Amino acid sequence: MRRLALVLALSACSLAPKYERPVAPVANRWDAAEGGRSAAELGWRQVFADARMAAIIDLALKNNRDLRVAALNVELVRAQYRIQRASQFPQLSAVADVELRGTKDAVVETYALGGSLSYELDLFGKLKNSRAAAMEEYLSSAEAHRAAHIALVGEVATQYLVVRAFDEQLALAKQTLGLVRESSEVTKRLLEQGQRSELDLRTAEAQIETARAEVARVTRLRAQADNLLVLLAGVPALPSSLPAPAPLETTQLVSDLSPGIPSEVLLRRPDVLAAEHDLKAANANIGVARGAFFPSISLTAFGGVASTALSALFKSTALFWTAGATLAQPLFAGGRLRATLDVATVRKQINVARYEQTIQTAFREVADALAARAAFEEQLSAQTARVEAETKRFAISEQRYKAGIESYLVMITAQRDLFAAQQGLIETRLSRATNLIALYRALGSGWK
Repeated sequence: MRRLALVLALSACSLAPKYERPVAPVANRWDAAEGGRSAAELGWRQVFADARMAAIIDLALKNNRDLRVAALNVELVRAQYRIQRASQFPQLSAVADVELRGTKDAVVETYALGGSLSYELDLFGKLKNSRAAAMEEYLSSAEAHRAAHIALVGEVATQYLVVRAFDEQLALAKQTLGLVRESSEVTKRLLEQGQRSELDLRTAEAQIETARAEVARVTRLRAQADNLLVLLAGVPALPSSLPAPAPLETTQLVSDLSPGIPSEVLLRRPDVLAAEHDLKAANANIGVARGAFFPSISLTAFGGVASTALSALFKSTALFWTAGATLAQPLFAGGRLRATLDVATVRKQINVARYEQTIQTAFREVADALAARAAFEEQLSAQTARVEAETKRFAISEQRYKAGIESYLVMITAQRDLFAAQQGLIETRLSRATNLIALYRALGSGWK
């Protein structure tokens, strides 16, 4: 009994260092945090309420190849874990053998049929630590899959808004082209009346070509953005049955997300969780490397029947069995064992640094998005007011130009400034919306 207790005690032994989570090298609060709805409680369908956007996200989650690869990686690592887990069980095999031994006088036939059993005692936790490392690697791959899922939701939502912004920019460019053509016709009439010079007419014609080039440029960018959206969705083309798109201005996104405290975010971020699982796996691998310095003991047993005559193979006199134990103690490996331990130790240190870096990156992403949220609200208000002012300015200058009071340069300058202000408003709306998506994603949400 004492020997059995000793074996059991040794089997429970682990040479892996005690795991301690590194202290997060970040502040305990966000500088720009505000109250609002908890991001952890909101699924992506609640945040992205646009019906067309949600339908495309659903398509991507079903068909995107990158997400499929991430899911297959989880299956791969799960199978690798099952391989490691099998080491805790005895290995049983069936054996059938026919042997011929001959001399110059005779040939002797021997027949054997039986089973073998082998089991390695895990006295120093080497196998246990191998299984622990494999489990942590599996959990890390599962978090990587969750991160890919969240990233895909955010990327599709962002790209959808980019396409919508290009739609509005294209409509604006076409509207501007119509305005400059109208201005050119007015200039022609004024030239015929002797109120304008040919230089004004040529300038107006140049403005038409500039506007045409802008329409072509935005058309190209819009097509490329749509191609990327289709690629993310993982389909040959977006179905025609999708809901009609909503204007960028009316696209509904939850804007009052509450980040919570940093420690809560770190528990939600899959990249942080994956980094910690990698660190735990590296910690367990130190135990594996340490265990290699100690003896390994394998128990073996073989039993069955054997006879020189096939007809007597199943008689009681043919029964036999053997049992034994093998102890292997490394004596000299040319420094390989020490080097393996050094590698495992350094890898843990690397994973500690990566874990801390991942936490810092996560904190910065949330802090940046929170800081931008308030700034974009002010910027959007200012940009909207600018468009209103430029619209009035252009209307006055156009009216005065048609009346022959104002110069063409004043009118076309007002038109350019209005176009730039309208473009800026579209870009600000896009930046504000994509920042909200980035905040939701940085908070580790978007999984459910």
